[in-house]
Amino acid sequence: MKIALGLEPDVNSKWHYAAQMGLRHAVSIRDVALDCAIWDLPTLARVQQSYADFGFDLQVIEGWIPMDNIKLGRPEGEEEMQRLVRVIENMGALGIGVFCYSWMAIHGWMRTSTTTRLPGGALTTSFDHALIAKDPRTLGEVTVSEDLLWGTLEKFLKRIVPVAEKAGVKLAMHPDDPPLSPLLGVGRIMRSVGAFEQLLALHDSPVNGITLCQANFAAMNADVPATIRKLGRDGRIHFAHFRDIEGEAHKMMETFHDAGKTDMFAAIEAYRDVGFEGLMRPDHAPVLYGEPNEKPGYEALGRLYAVGYMRGLIEAARAVANR
Repeated sequence: MKIALGLEPDVNSKWHYAAQMGLRHAVSIRDVALDCAIWDLPTLARVQQSYADFGFDLQVIEGWIPMDNIKLGRPEGEEEMQRLVRVIENMGALGIGVFCYSWMAIHGWMRTSTTTRLPGGALTTSFDHALIAKDPRTLGEVTVSEDLLWGTLEKFLKRIVPVAEKAGVKLAMHPDDPPLSPLLGVGRIMRSVGAFEQLLALHDSPVNGITLCQANFAAMNADVPATIRKLGRDGRIHFAHFRDIEGEAHKMMETFHDAGKTDMFAAIEAYRDVGFEGLMRPDHAPVLYGEPNEKPGYEALGRLYAVGYMRGLIEAARAVANR
């Protein structure tokens, strides 16, 4: 297990904090946009070098590429697919080993509040389906079916897995957040442990794998350590998001990493036991006093707190194994 921080590709204070905490690996995160054409090899090489110049080994690309037209089976999806093929090929050429993606169409991760107060005044995100229950999109017909999404996912894997195999890049599917279907009239399919078993069965290649985002599996009311053991036994967990919640998919609140419903030490032991050696990053931390809350869940201090907690858990799990 290697701890990394999710860092936007533009150098900011979080880069300094991560370096000073002794982190040596990075996950490049960015809102889906076309403002940085990483399907152009020199562009991606410059992005990689900017991390390297700061002492970080960039190993994961997450959240960069528009893919909605692929997911929805639209003709425009061909252009998106061609771009994605070039991204995967470029990642392979540069030794960037993991591409994190999701199959959430139209709506990405969703919250109904980004200013829920925790004891002491820290701000966190929360979701309450009751607050959108009367939205016309909730009350209306489902506009994107689960059958459509499973069909487009199967076609996607059939085309992209051989590219990823040749490039030596692992594909890591992220769960739906929250894991509910439909959501505002749009079906969602990656919302159960069984769905991830089906994903792996769609293409039995070692590059076809999972981003184990713990809090989303907790929101499914899954046993997170048991899920890590089940989905990770064949080396198909390629990347992990370390975070936790209280509640479940219909009504949940994100917590500090040591204050949620999951036995986090048991989770770390499960990663150890399945031989997970990939990157793990703290995800969605509460916002502390003095921080602007401009990027809810992604300010610095709560995630740095999580890094220390993760280090302690990993050290303890290794010590227990060596007794």
